[in-house]
Amino acid sequence: MQFAWHHQPSEQDGKLSLIHIPLDLFPYFVQPVLQLLLGEETPPQRSDRRDTSTLSGPNVRGKDRIGFANISITPVELSVVCPVQLVKTYFEPVLDSLDQATRNKVSISKDDFVAICVEGEGVMDAGQRMLELTGPLAMAGISIFFITTYWADFMLVPIKSKAQVAKALEKQGFAFASNAFTGGHQRNNPSTSSSNDLVPPSTPPPSSISELQARTFAGLERHGIVPTPNPNIRLISCAGANQGLDGLAYLKLGLIECIISRPAFFSVTLTDRDSASIMVEEHLIHLFKSDKALIGNTKDLLIPITLDLRNLPLESTGIVCGVAGRLVGGSTSAMSDAPPVIEMTYLSTARAGNVMVPEKDLERALEALK
Repeated sequence: MQFAWHHQPSEQDGKLSLIHIPLDLFPYFVQPVLQLLLGEETPPQRSDRRDTSTLSGPNVRGKDRIGFANISITPVELSVVCPVQLVKTYFEPVLDSLDQATRNKVSISKDDFVAICVEGEGVMDAGQRMLELTGPLAMAGISIFFITTYWADFMLVPIKSKAQVAKALEKQGFAFASNAFTGGHQRNNPSTSSSNDLVPPSTPPPSSISELQARTFAGLERHGIVPTPNPNIRLISCAGANQGLDGLAYLKLGLIECIISRPAFFSVTLTDRDSASIMVEEHLIHLFKSDKALIGNTKDLLIPITLDLRNLPLESTGIVCGVAGRLVGGSTSAMSDAPPVIEMTYLSTARAGNVMVPEKDLERALEALK
């Protein structure tokens, strides 16, 4: 299968850390999470006339912008991705106040990461983008985290692997230029562009997407990791609306109330260019209290399937590509009788992989992930 890329990925500035916080320690970290979310500014006043014409939506941190951050609450953990300096500012003081045994339950990535933004254009679905982007990096043995948001896709890659990332993607036809890489080429199905650290390093790289899938899921099975659906969690993908200061106030209030309610599942991604991208449970939408706060289709419900990766090393590779391959790699045939592609979004957190699929596709997704 051949297809054309129409994406303009750009690398975000700043060193990022990933933080894993067990759910039983959630109360200790509510304050730093809210500080990360809202920044250091006082709430915006009606007299604030700063120019926001270049933004696609309101920035909840006001002028105290942030290159990239993600706050996620899942059935496995509270996960935070944010600049290294904000870990030191917001989270380390809380860690220092805890006893050693409690502190040891929290983990902060030893490696620093950088975010690459992939703007989605055209009709290519998120699963196919995941295959195209993660395949060559998995082949190169590079661990990544993948986050699908309302506005774009993000890959987090280790800063120490930046040169490898550039080389791996350039080999696939991408060209880095001016802190960005662009692609406008056609090429074959990336079924031979994937790898997995769950097998011994001496094992030759897989030669097909089927082999990758087999290795990935065999490795997960060895570690007792099975895809776990959460059918009682019904999620909506949305974003902050560009509705002025009133909309921003409702957006902030809704985000705060969502977090302090200790939801079963919640995710918010902040960048310095778009409004907050949010994954929120359907029954919590009312917390935003106004149609000025959010944009998005509240009728399209997603069900999360979680892979608990706490027993795997952080640097494991190939999982994202393996999961995407199972869900969309086998259903992208041009044949008229081929089953429709399973729509999906993906959220990597510090110690879990979370696949979100429409309710109608849940059973088929679980069958594919067996």
